[in-house]
Amino acid sequence: MSAGRSSAATDPARLPPAFEGYAEEPLAQAPAGGPGKNGLLEATFAREGDGPTRLLRDRVEVPYHHTGTLETDPVPGLTTLVAQEPTGGVAQGDRHRMTIDARAGARAQLTTQSATKVHSMNENYAHLDAALRAEAGSYLEYVPGPTIVNEDARCLQTVSVDLTPGSVVVVADVLVPDGLSDHEPFTFDHYHARVEAECDDRLVCADAVDLRPEERDPRDPASVGEYGVVGSLYVFAPDGDGEPDSASAELDALIESVRDRLGECEDVAAGVSRLPFDAGAIVRLLGHRQADVTAALRAAWDETRRQTVGVGIPADRRY
Repeated sequence: MSAGRSSAATDPARLPPAFEGYAEEPLAQAPAGGPGKNGLLEATFAREGDGPTRLLRDRVEVPYHHTGTLETDPVPGLTTLVAQEPTGGVAQGDRHRMTIDARAGARAQLTTQSATKVHSMNENYAHLDAALRAEAGSYLEYVPGPTIVNEDARCLQTVSVDLTPGSVVVVADVLVPDGLSDHEPFTFDHYHARVEAECDDRLVCADAVDLRPEERDPRDPASVGEYGVVGSLYVFAPDGDGEPDSASAELDALIESVRDRLGECEDVAAGVSRLPFDAGAIVRLLGHRQADVTAALRAAWDETRRQTVGVGIPADRRY
């Protein structure tokens, strides 16, 4: 992230008001953000010419872990880093942070080993934060598995993106609200997911999903309506060639091709919106089943890749 910008994970003043209240609740078993609950993953990717992208620097703290990079992606020069959580899920008081830098020309993907399981809570909250930085000519994907939120959970997810003209950053998110136990969907306490992106210190995206079922039924027509699973794909691609007309035409082509692909997906409601300053697009998906939403997200992601780097997504990825 740029020096003048801090994420909600490191700046308590930026916490949503409700989470400020949760933060004041002490934990009986261990302090919030204490040893074993303050996960950290830092990674810097670099690439020379047409060679492979290398993991230049990394740092991990429990409960995060990784086993090194994978060179199996069909995109030339792209490397994949899989974040692992051997603890089995996210508990109350957990504070997990990722900071990912893509140097100029690097091509990298960060994903997770499986879905992120947010367990039931009695006090405090859990925070999952990702800070992404992409230099000119880089291509960076952050495509974690779905977030499964259990009953009574309080989960804050924040993603901040620091863009440079000529970079491309793709961010995926899927919310599964029925948890792992036998209970009705949307019985969690509070789920708040926020994505913000800046390019040259100009805000180009500020998007949030804020669900508090006890205060307002998420199945209200103004929220998710009859659906249960929410998916989002953010494509940040600020112009880097100084030709706004050309950039606008390329973005038009991207949006149209993604819409066409989503039109082939059944059992989901989908929409594609243009970001301010022609900085990219947002895809929002609603469905009854996780499988339907992730299949649609996979189609949108695949089309995004074909339009930006000329190669589709790996065949063995779940979305």
